[in-house]
Amino acid sequence: MIAWTDHLIVAPVALPLGSGAMMLMLGERRQFAKGAISIVTTLLLLAVSLVLLQAASGIGAPSHATASARAYLIGDWPAPFGIVLVLDKLSALMLVLTAVLGVTTLVYGFARWNRAGPRFHTLLLFQLMGLNGAFLTGDLFNLFVFFEVVLAASYGLLLHGSGTNRVRIGLHYVAINVATSLLFLIGVSLIYGVTGTLNMADLVARIAAVRPADLALLQSGAAILGLAFLVKAGMWPLGFWLPTAYSAATPPVAALFVILSKVGIYALLRTSLLFFGDEAGAAFHFADDALLWGGMATIAFGTIGVLSSQTLSRLAGFCILISSGTLLATVGTGDVKVLSGALFYLASSTLGISAFYLLIELVERGESERGSAPLTEPVFDDEYTGAIEPEEESEVGVVIPATIAILGGGFVFCSLLLAGLPPLSGFIAKFAILDGLIGLQRITAPTTWILIALIILSGVATLIAMTRAGIDLLWTPGEGAQPDLRLIEAAPVGMLLALCLGLMIFAGPVLTYMEQTARALHDRGAYRSAVTSAPRGNSPGVSR
Repeated sequence: MIAWTDHLIVAPVALPLGSGAMMLMLGERRQFAKGAISIVTTLLLLAVSLVLLQAASGIGAPSHATASARAYLIGDWPAPFGIVLVLDKLSALMLVLTAVLGVTTLVYGFARWNRAGPRFHTLLLFQLMGLNGAFLTGDLFNLFVFFEVVLAASYGLLLHGSGTNRVRIGLHYVAINVATSLLFLIGVSLIYGVTGTLNMADLVARIAAVRPADLALLQSGAAILGLAFLVKAGMWPLGFWLPTAYSAATPPVAALFVILSKVGIYALLRTSLLFFGDEAGAAFHFADDALLWGGMATIAFGTIGVLSSQTLSRLAGFCILISSGTLLATVGTGDVKVLSGALFYLASSTLGISAFYLLIELVERGESERGSAPLTEPVFDDEYTGAIEPEEESEVGVVIPATIAILGGGFVFCSLLLAGLPPLSGFIAKFAILDGLIGLQRITAPTTWILIALIILSGVATLIAMTRAGIDLLWTPGEGAQPDLRLIEAAPVGMLLALCLGLMIFAGPVLTYMEQTARALHDRGAYRSAVTSAPRGNSPGVSR
């Protein structure tokens, strides 16, 4: 008989699904009730995800117990015939990140954005349900189902707030993702045609035993499936849509969308190491080089993008591409030490960019409120001439209002974090990745040094771009009113940045967890054993 605590594995899917369905029965005027249900649900999700993270890490477990993957059989049907949810260190980490972003974006949305369109709370909860399901599912078909739930909710959230530009970009976003879903289905169909299963644990054994005559068909299916994941992850040139689409979304929606690109990264990480890792037969390390080169091209594209960005929202979008490129390239190295640094970077960059998206609206609100036209015409497109005030002889002694000081402090924090400068968590993450790359056996390979150079240059470019934007928006004296800053808007930003600070303070234990996660991802046998030997509810005496 399984313990009641094991039933918590299904809670990250069931909780937002039930609450979201309940809110569909409430009218749009019941905003208080909807808000109360949403905040209670997201806080419960955060608490459950922390409990699951503790369970996955093995903290508090008996000394003889293992902290490997745990499988939950939906409907008590054994794998590979039934639906199975799998909790391991990576999925637990992603659940916590999703829950944190859910709470912060919801609180920020209470300021006014939850009333900017219909069904905000329902769409947000369905989005969280789809994300949690994608991170927990143990088979490819249900991964497709949860991908579709995520996309369906994201369509509504992207269009939330109306506006011609938002609708136009939203339709492009819908078209791209519908085409991507078609690729997903084709890839899954080919893999099922060759192996006869879509259960991930079952695929571990069947892919290793694929006949040479079927190998090309299997690799074709995996490549098409990988294209779908890479579109989500934003790899160059498939991620051209991402900065524009995310810049059109409302601030809380854009902050939540940061985790969407990580769904693609997660799917690639899970499937590439599980299906094509060590002992995968003839398909051994399939497409690793493609991930490495594609990741490096994405970092280069993102670096050019941040330098050429004319708005902060597009700059944040290109920061996501740099983050995706770094993660894809590190996955392509196939090294445990590099991957552990990359997982630390995944957590740090996700929290940092989400905080940056929330901060952008507060900063640009002050700029729009000033409404002061430049006194001279700019020569270049990105030149700001508002700072040219002939009447002001000196800026010495200018009083900095508390609002500007808070926003400026947050902006500097985000700049240092995303650029990867010491001592913040962004620096620790990049240092761990570089340390792993230098320790590779193939250190003499040109790709290793190209990747190291790109990671460093992308950080320098991000610092330059954000410093230029900060000088224009925050440290240039203005005559207009200072931006309003409400506690309900500042608190989510502060929470995300505080978590990044926590990653820096507790870097040692966090890096240990990430290294254990990276090692577990390479342990295909443990994952398969956890799923195939998962206890059924009517099987007394079965234990892990």
